[in-house]
Amino acid sequence: MRTVDIEKMVRPNILALKPYSSARDEFSGNEGIFLDANENPYGTLNRYPDPHQKALKTKLSEVKNVPFNQIFIGNGSDEVIDLIYRIFCEPGKDSAIVCPPTYGMYEVSANINHIQLHEIPLTSDFQLDIEKILQTAETDSSVKLIFVCSPNNPTGNRLDNLEKLLENFNGIVVADEAYVDFCPEYSLKSKINKYSHLIVMQTFSKAWALAGVRVGMAFAGEKIISLLDKTKPPYNVSIINQQVALEALSRVDEFEKRRDTILQQRAYLAEELSKLEIVKKIYPSDA
Repeated sequence: MRTVDIEKMVRPNILALKPYSSARDEFSGNEGIFLDANENPYGTLNRYPDPHQKALKTKLSEVKNVPFNQIFIGNGSDEVIDLIYRIFCEPGKDSAIVCPPTYGMYEVSANINHIQLHEIPLTSDFQLDIEKILQTAETDSSVKLIFVCSPNNPTGNRLDNLEKLLENFNGIVVADEAYVDFCPEYSLKSKINKYSHLIVMQTFSKAWALAGVRVGMAFAGEKIISLLDKTKPPYNVSIINQQVALEALSRVDEFEKRRDTILQQRAYLAEELSKLEIVKKIYPSDA
């Protein structure tokens, strides 16, 4: 187990932030009259959604085997990325590390939040250059976090030595596991209590086939989850999106069948491509 003082890495204004409190924050039931919310009494989508996504988190906790209070639900993983920058990085002062080629929103979100990026390219075999990452973090005290995508987008391979990174990197380590449902045995979500500075992101957009719903999730220690909860907009995930994701989690057998079909077709495609003379090498994929 490795414990990092999370509060020392958080922006002071975020630590002092008093979150927005809605009518539903003060009511635990499913029905009620909230005159202060000024909801229109007519229509089928006239009520605000549950700001804490309790039903969805409860089912997600069961399916993912992660405690309820260590789950954050975002309006897609892109919202989670943005919130992480806002919580830990002072605009124009702090920096982060990314390892290209990788998911482009890490850079876009950094630019929006005026955060400097250190780009440390993957090695020739598409793995992390751990020594250079640690050297950069050691020589630049402004480095607050690193994004690692595993399986990586766009190379498709899982990243090795992530625990070595967690043991030696003193900032926040964000493991983006958007494609990990295709190789679930390599997920780091079981390590969130071992490493207090670890945030694991997953999504419904890929293997769950719900890219149009925009529901992402983060798994982390309770301190980090509480920071995400108080920094997010109050109603960041709509009623419809919560319901669709909840229904998908109730049909795990269908999800597994579709995933297995994709894995079979991936193997078939690789085999057939290897028969073509113009194809020199098939890179293995974990995504």
